[in-house]
Amino acid sequence: MAAATVLGRLSLIPNLSSKPKLKSTRRATTSTTVSVRAQASFSDPFVLQLAESLEDSLSASPSSTLSSSSLPLQRIRESSAETLLSTPWPSRKDEPFRFTDTSFIRYSQIEPVSTQQQRDSEILDNLTETQFPNAVIIDGFVSNLTIGPSDLPDGVYFGSFSGLPDELTNRVSEFIGNFDSGDLFWSINGMGAPDLTVIYVPAGCKVENSIHLRYFSGETGDRESKRLPVSNPRVFVLVEEGGEIGIVEEFVGKDEDGFYWTNPVLEVVVQKNAKVKHSYLQKESMAAAHIKWTFVRQEAESEYELVEVSTGGRLGRHNVHVQQLGPDTLTELTTFHMCVNEQTLDLHSRIVLDHPRGSSRQLHKCIVAHSSGQAVFDGNVRVNKYAQQTNAEQLTRSLLLKPRATVNIKPNLQIIADDVKCSHGAAISDLEEDQLFYFQARGIDLETARRALISSFGSEVIEKFPNRVIRDQARNHVKGLL
Repeated sequence: MAAATVLGRLSLIPNLSSKPKLKSTRRATTSTTVSVRAQASFSDPFVLQLAESLEDSLSASPSSTLSSSSLPLQRIRESSAETLLSTPWPSRKDEPFRFTDTSFIRYSQIEPVSTQQQRDSEILDNLTETQFPNAVIIDGFVSNLTIGPSDLPDGVYFGSFSGLPDELTNRVSEFIGNFDSGDLFWSINGMGAPDLTVIYVPAGCKVENSIHLRYFSGETGDRESKRLPVSNPRVFVLVEEGGEIGIVEEFVGKDEDGFYWTNPVLEVVVQKNAKVKHSYLQKESMAAAHIKWTFVRQEAESEYELVEVSTGGRLGRHNVHVQQLGPDTLTELTTFHMCVNEQTLDLHSRIVLDHPRGSSRQLHKCIVAHSSGQAVFDGNVRVNKYAQQTNAEQLTRSLLLKPRATVNIKPNLQIIADDVKCSHGAAISDLEEDQLFYFQARGIDLETARRALISSFGSEVIEKFPNRVIRDQARNHVKGLL
């Protein structure tokens, strides 16, 4: 029998005397070195050893040597090192990881990738062409940047932080490292990222061509020896007032059984009246680990839209945190996870509404089509005291197609404001017999009917991709897995 857990909570919290304060993790520093060995001793020796190996990998990487213009990246590394050494490795006893087992990472021999590998050229030679301006990021290093002369309008920047024009460096630096800190994996990325890729859109600029980020793991390990290479790509996006852009992130497993760990972070700042459409396609190796953070800050009247399809990884987890920092702001998250193997796919989302007339819409769908597969959804929407006249919707729907397939659902809606329109819901089932009968009554065999219904279940999300090429790619990928 398939297993399902739904832990829904609707919390109506009385108005507080003062607005909740957000913890700031920004810290000023003029130091240009990181040393975890100088920190106080920590009770988790594994995390300490991992921090030391991250520090050593940066020392061995010429491309990660910091110049005087790289102080923001240095600030990230220092604050991450401090946080890392005060955070134990997560276990199933910790609420955020209650249904997500990270022990196979914990008991592997983790090796940060310190240099660009010789296999990079092999990956680049076999790449399919894309119509977008794009970057190929291999093991956290930008290995190829393709921008046509007419791909991007004047004033748009796409490249390494170290290549920013002087007039943009200070502007971008205002926001880098000025986000609330995440969990242990956020800190691992902050300490281990060899470079920072920056996308900058000036005020009033509407970028017609989406920017395509393609991530690969050139270094793969060995399951028998448990050698697990880890890469830490990091991208920062700043869209100024009235700007618009589409971002496509595609994570690809070059080898079907590749054993590696990708630990990326994406930070997005959407200024007043700006728009960001974010497409995210995760197709890692079925033996890999993929733990991603996406952190978004939205100013007044801005829009952020995420469309996600995730199918890869023995362990795949996406942490999405969105803060609405102004009125009349729209956030839309549309996601689809599909487990077709012995794997865990996990979405942890948090949307915080702090201002009037904000809107958030979230649809999460998942399919578990393997007896040892597991899907996890933990969605938190918090409507604070001053977020009056807010409209927040959250819906999750899951299909369990095999005996012992498992889904754990935890929708959570916390409301402090008293003039709101909010709803959430969850549904878990197998395919409905009436729908199957409808197909069979018209001469369609049972297997074809099931395949059609399963495909249509995910199509609601896939059709939300703004670009036709990405839609077709995601659709063909899902059909191939089915």
